[in-house]
Amino acid sequence: MNLTLDIGNTAVKWATFEGRSLVESGKWKVENEATENIGGTQTTNCLPPATNIDRAMVCASGENPEVVSMLSTFRFPFSTLTSSTPLPIKLDYKTPETLGADRIADACGAVSLHPGEACLVIDAGTCITVDFVDAAGVYHGGAIMPGLQMNLQALHTFTAKLPLIDLEGVEKAPVLGRSTEESILAGTLGATLLALAGFVTLYKEKSPDLRVILTGGDAERLMASGAGGWEHMPHLTLIGLNEILIYNEK
Repeated sequence: MNLTLDIGNTAVKWATFEGRSLVESGKWKVENEATENIGGTQTTNCLPPATNIDRAMVCASGENPEVVSMLSTFRFPFSTLTSSTPLPIKLDYKTPETLGADRIADACGAVSLHPGEACLVIDAGTCITVDFVDAAGVYHGGAIMPGLQMNLQALHTFTAKLPLIDLEGVEKAPVLGRSTEESILAGTLGATLLALAGFVTLYKEKSPDLRVILTGGDAERLMASGAGGWEHMPHLTLIGLNEILIYNEK
């Protein structure tokens, strides 16, 4: 059984796979450089029994050395994804050494799910990344923009009176803001959706049959706010990591 872990800036996500079939998954939050399970249990209880794991692949786009240190105490081998890891896709990127592991894993996941199709992957996390993979499985790069909470933090930090709004409990953006808080949400989510829709339009000019895949912690919130017609794949990064493990078994 394969274990994949996506260590982000605000959460750690994991999944186990038998071949390409997802067996189990979980998630816990990262707060103040410590890990807390969303259900309230300890970090070591967040993962499946180590006796069932044959190998693991880690994507560390955030800073959380505690998780990697925990893995080193288990018997199974694990690898940390970098641009030098043998990949099932080709990277056509000027600075592959600076390319985020999560972006690589997302691209591999998209190609594994939709081989022979051009894909645009939107990963809505702490930052929002937009990445293009062509029908031949070549990754060409994309864009990085602030995530929703980062935008809200900026509005509060760089103004004197605008409040800091937490997205916890916010399911979607109001179209018309009728209070300051609603106006901030309408502006933040609305601007983000319009920017992403603009990217989709630009890429579809080159690849009319482009498949758009949305993943990340804010994906459901963006979909509820109007991101229709895009495929929601919450485990895309983990699926991509598993595909890399399978590729390296050959």
